[in-house]
Formats: sequence, structure tokens, C-alpha cells
Amino acid sequence: MPIAAIYGPEDFGNPIPGRSAVPKRNPVSPAERAHALPVPSLEWTPEVERETAHLYERVKNVISPVEWPFMAPYIKAINELKKTRDAVILAHNYQTPEIFHCVADIGGDSLQLAIEATKVKSGTIVQCGVHFMAETSKILNPEKTILIPDSRAGCSLASSITGADVRLLRERFPGVPVVAYVNTSADVKAEVDICCTSSNAVQVVESLHAPTVIFLPDQYLAKYVASKTSVKIIAWKGACEVHERFTGDELRAYREADPSVQIIAHPECPPDVLAEADFTGSTAHMINWVRNKHPKRVVMITECSMADNVQAELPDVEMVRPCNLCPHMKRITLPKILDSLVYLREEVTIDPMIADKARRSVERMINLKN
Repeated sequence: MPIAAIYGPEDFGNPIPGRSAVPKRNPVSPAERAHALPVPSLEWTPEVERETAHLYERVKNVISPVEWPFMAPYIKAINELKKTRDAVILAHNYQTPEIFHCVADIGGDSLQLAIEATKVKSGTIVQCGVHFMAETSKILNPEKTILIPDSRAGCSLASSITGADVRLLRERFPGVPVVAYVNTSADVKAEVDICCTSSNAVQVVESLHAPTVIFLPDQYLAKYVASKTSVKIIAWKGACEVHERFTGDELRAYREADPSVQIIAHPECPPDVLAEADFTGSTAHMINWVRNKHPKRVVMITECSMADNVQAELPDVEMVRPCNLCPHMKRITLPKILDSLVYLREEVTIDPMIADKARRSVERMINLKN
């Protein structure tokens, strides 16, 4: 079914202002220094080489031998500090291979990380992803310390809508249930009925048994959902700055260069991109498709680091990389993860009243049965 309507901040007389300069990262505070551990040695030594050799085996197809001596000391130090701090590292599929394969305890897409966050026994979670993911972990684990290595790691989707916008949508469409993609802030999650990910968006929309649903904030995911259901969808004018850059013309050029290439795309991409793809699915579904199909040559139309992570696991599958990188995901680096564990920074906090309301919408998604 076509999208019934699509709204944005300008429709409520609240246009998004011009982008301001990215704020500088706060220096280490006196309180953080008071709880700091000694900074480990970061020298490349025979001991470091020996103790990280098994990890390099995981990523040798995507990280060169020249790069490894600069990464390995950080990786060894981070893995040791995790034990000292009783910390678990969660990493999204869009993190770089040295993070995803070498220091993360749990990796996956937004849904996987949201579910795994509820099972973590450690007292500290380090979220290697963007800020809304760290907020989701805090929402589900209010008693735990949630750290994000760089709190400036934002998201164009999450910043496209506010809790106030959701309240205005409810006023305009009274009684219509609201579904929020997990790529939203805690104050938005607190105002909606249920959350979803790209993995379960259609299932979540249809679980509400309503003729019309407000779906926010990704307009392209909303269009994809609308094409898969008879439910009337009212959408929001948000978009992922990575996925919206892909075009159908770009995909046709790949096919012209090699008609045998397989193209798989994320549903956050525009409709002309999805129309050219051989398969459309969430990050987890895309990875499973490659594992199961084992194509000779594949183009993954999503954030570029995911292709690197799949290549590390499946070296005999050739990845053609369009390489649109998420500037926010790339704020998370090995030095910042180490810094986070040494100083216990940057801690994620949420107003308890907002967190309580947001928890209901997230848990409703997690507890949704097939």
C-alpha cells in the first residue's frame, strides 16, 4: 500500500535549524580521574604479538600486517581492562573489524544488541555504536553503568525527530498507534506505543491490528513496510545519511560491469535502490543471506564496515564495497574504547521518568512473539 502521508518538523512550524559545529569532546573530569586505572603500555612487543595472534587470524583478510602492530597493543589492553572493570563490550555490525572481531563480546544489529543487553550479567556495558544504542542499553539496564566511548556519536535519524514532534503527531491523528524505529532518542521512545527494528518492522506494524499506523522516523523504511502490508502508513521525513546516498543508477552500473554480481540492500535505502536489489533485509538478514547463499561476488548496500566484517568471516566471498561510511559510527575507535575503560567515560544517563516510559515501548518489541 502506498504511504498515506508523510510529515516533518516543518509541518508543525518547527523547521530543523542549520547544522551546528560538532562540539568538542569533554576533557577527563576530576571525578573520572579519581576512578581511573593506570593506562596500560601500548608498545608493540613480542608478547603482544604472541597474545593477539589468534585475534589477527580473524581479521587478516581485511587488516594488513602493516596496520596490526598499531592496533594489537590497544586490543590486548582493552581485553585485559574488560576483566578488571567487569565490563562487556557490545558492538554494532557497522563497527570496524578490529573492534567487531577483536574486542567485542557481543556483536549484531540493533535488535540483537537490544535483546543481548537484557542478558548481560556484568556491571558495566561499553556500547560501541551510536548514542541511541547506548540509551537503549541504559533503558533496559537502569541499574548498570552504560558507557559510550564518544557521546558525540549521533545519528541523522535520531536527530530528525523529538518527543514533542510525536506528541504533535498524536494530536493530529488521535487514536492512531505510533511505531518508532529503534534509531530514535529515549524521549521519542517514551512517547510511542512500540519500537521496531528493520528486522521486525512489518511484524510490529501488523501486531497492532490497526488500519492506520504512524511509523517514524525513517521515510524509506516506512515506504518499504507500506509495500509489505495492507496497513495504511503515516510516515515521518527522516532518513539515514548513509543509506539515502545510494541510487538505483549506481546499482545498475554494478550490474553492467558484472551481470553475475549479487546485490543486497538495507530497507533504509530509497525505493529505486530496493527495486534493483536481489534481496532486501536488515543487517542481520543480509549477513545470513550471504552465509546461506555464499555468492561468488556480492555488493552490500549498507554501511561499508559491515562488508569488512562479513569478509573477515567469509574470505572466499568477494565483496564489492560502495563504501558509504557512517561518520558517527567511526567516532568509536580503539583509543576511545581504552579511554572509556580506563576512566569509566562517557557514562550515559537518562531521566528516570523518561526511561520508565521508554522501557515499555522497547520491552513490548522484545517480547513480541512471532
